[in-house]
Amino acid sequence: MTRVIAVGGSDAGISAALRARELDPASEVTVVVADAYPNFSICGIPYYVSGEVTHWSNLAHRTAADLAATGMEVRVDTRATHIDPAGKRLTVRDADGRSEELAYDALVVGTGAVSVRPPIDGLAELGPEQGLHLLHSMGDTFALERSLDERRPANAAIIGAGYIGLEMAEALTTRGISVTQIEALPEVLPTVDGELGALVRAELLAHGVDVLTGTTVKAVSREADDRLRVEATGSDGESVTRLVDLVLVVVGVRPDTALAAEAGAELGVRSAIAVDERMRTSLPGVYAAGDCVVTHHRLLGTTWLPLGTTAHKQGRVAGENALGGDRRFAGSLGTQVVKVFDLVAARTGLREHEAVAAGRGWTPVTSSSAPDDHKAYYPGATPIAARVTGDSGTGLLLGAQLVGRRTAEISKRVDTYATALFHGMSVDGVSDLDLSYTPPLGSPWDAVQTAAQAWSREHG
Repeated sequence: MTRVIAVGGSDAGISAALRARELDPASEVTVVVADAYPNFSICGIPYYVSGEVTHWSNLAHRTAADLAATGMEVRVDTRATHIDPAGKRLTVRDADGRSEELAYDALVVGTGAVSVRPPIDGLAELGPEQGLHLLHSMGDTFALERSLDERRPANAAIIGAGYIGLEMAEALTTRGISVTQIEALPEVLPTVDGELGALVRAELLAHGVDVLTGTTVKAVSREADDRLRVEATGSDGESVTRLVDLVLVVVGVRPDTALAAEAGAELGVRSAIAVDERMRTSLPGVYAAGDCVVTHHRLLGTTWLPLGTTAHKQGRVAGENALGGDRRFAGSLGTQVVKVFDLVAARTGLREHEAVAAGRGWTPVTSSSAPDDHKAYYPGATPIAARVTGDSGTGLLLGAQLVGRRTAEISKRVDTYATALFHGMSVDGVSDLDLSYTPPLGSPWDAVQTAAQAWSREHG
């Protein structure tokens, strides 16, 4: 009987445990979870805050009963404090402070990531009790919910305009709260090119969000009336001040590697845990997966790119190999999508400057086009802003970005590009794909193919 312990109850840890139990029902699988919420969808938090998900328990991918039915043991409110790789023992501490050593044959570390707290004056002195929140866990969510119920904010400032920041701008606006979104970079959603980010900014503005880009927050302080003063410097160097009832700081995450690093695990890019494609760490018998580890990218090589989809896949690989398997993580392409009100933005692969920085000898060029999502004669057709990046020397597809209305199937269309990238196709080869067509939903040449053909005309 193989004893497998997974540390972390989110995507990677649970995926590893499920795979181990699936492959060997006789295995003894234990999941150690620091809080009381195993297998909860962190990605769904904005939709609980907005009220679209009506109860927090609905965010669970699987209930406690579902997990127990697989035969795994889930220890909630239990923190892993020390790994002894030589003795193959994990020290854990429960909610009452009692410590215990657990023996294992294979250990999977899935400790995830923690929110970045930027160097803003006053942040260290403020917290949920004063109306200042970070957002990355169910505990953070409940703290925010208490603030919303008790403070009943009329307005809020969101520092950061990445995926979570944008989703929270929509969530708070849906609740009737006036939102100011502050982003230090020149445009919102900096994971896509600026001209596409500008479309997202326009959508925010159309729904009443006050958007400040190129604006760096310098300090947050508490006023005598319990409001929060946000002081920033604008793109023109002028001072910007907002008085709000609530501040949400969502400027990204960093890998949580303390447990593995203390045990001597090698760290890699962005101080994430170094793993090979089999998810093996430098410690014998210890695997790691998810947001705490480096990412093997099919175009970039080794990088760090925390994504839920990647964590699920890495966890599955780690769980299989913990039982003696030989599975490899096939690699990420950084495929991402976000909904902002009625607009959807997606990307996969590399943008032009990323392809240049990769140092792979490519000469990347990008085309812009705006194909309709379906035949124009059928009512409701809308344009998709598309940017396709390829290597002008070989014609190799390197990446794609799409922005369009929610009805335009943006997420599935970016998946077509992701599939083409996964198999190393050329931009021109996208036109050969046999894609579905009916006038209400597409065209004989799908928008994906029309955008690829625009690249070929310009650069092929």
